[in-house]
Amino acid sequence: MHTARTRVAAVIALIAGGVLALSGCAQSDPLADPSTPADVDPATIVVGSQAYYSNEIIAEIYAQALEGAGFTVERSFNIGQRDAYLPSIESGEITLFPEYSGNLLQFFDADTDARSPEDVYAALADALPDGLTVLDQATASDQDSYTVTRAFADEHDLTSIADLAGVDVPLTLGGPPELAERPYGPTGLKDVYGVDVSFSGTGDTTVEELVAGTVNVANVYTADPRIQTEDLVVLEDPEALFLASNVVPLVSETVADEVAGVINPISAALTPEGLVALNVKSTQDKESPADIAAAWLSENGLD
Repeated sequence: MHTARTRVAAVIALIAGGVLALSGCAQSDPLADPSTPADVDPATIVVGSQAYYSNEIIAEIYAQALEGAGFTVERSFNIGQRDAYLPSIESGEITLFPEYSGNLLQFFDADTDARSPEDVYAALADALPDGLTVLDQATASDQDSYTVTRAFADEHDLTSIADLAGVDVPLTLGGPPELAERPYGPTGLKDVYGVDVSFSGTGDTTVEELVAGTVNVANVYTADPRIQTEDLVVLEDPEALFLASNVVPLVSETVADEVAGVINPISAALTPEGLVALNVKSTQDKESPADIAAAWLSENGLD
């Protein structure tokens, strides 16, 4: 009897093992894309954003436009800095993310000498890891600039950094203390544009000092909402003194062709002034990213 019971137990064990093996096979799709995490529905576009109001607004524009085009969208917003979110993009957990061309390029290629929007965009496409690509970049940017008040620009007929060389009053440049040693600081202004300036480390009060007239040229980011609210003028940079950092959609190659028809028109419509205006709606008008995005899409005929 003991031998019979042993044989029966062995047969039951073999059957159970076979069922488990078949179950495991049923759960493993040999045609599935191994680069897609198991908990991500490949039919869902996962849109991410940094923990930064301006970036979240752009991400929300992407998300709403995709939803309007019939895509299933999941939002993964307010993630943090590149070290935090890029692994999720490379793994496929996030499939679309609004990025900034120059800063992203430097993340992957710290020694790049590309500076103009076109050169940075081309270099970025080559520097990205396998599986990632970028769609069309916008003219909108979030990068360093040299900026003046509207009154100063009108008085001296300024549209470009190069025009500063003809100004007949002493120029004082305001910006963070480290700007004094940056290649695009006072030395860069002199070497590239022939512009002589004295320097004032104004730090967090740079815009206030510019408006007050303590400095007459300031290092201001191009998406700063105070460009609109304080009526400032961003000077053009034809010699690419600054690293261009245009808004650019970073996307998984697995969905790039599917979403390009929705996202590229957004990039075409997103201008520098338009991005500043979106940021004003957030910082001054206290509107939500969802409301800001819906209004922008409607105004631009993209809803």
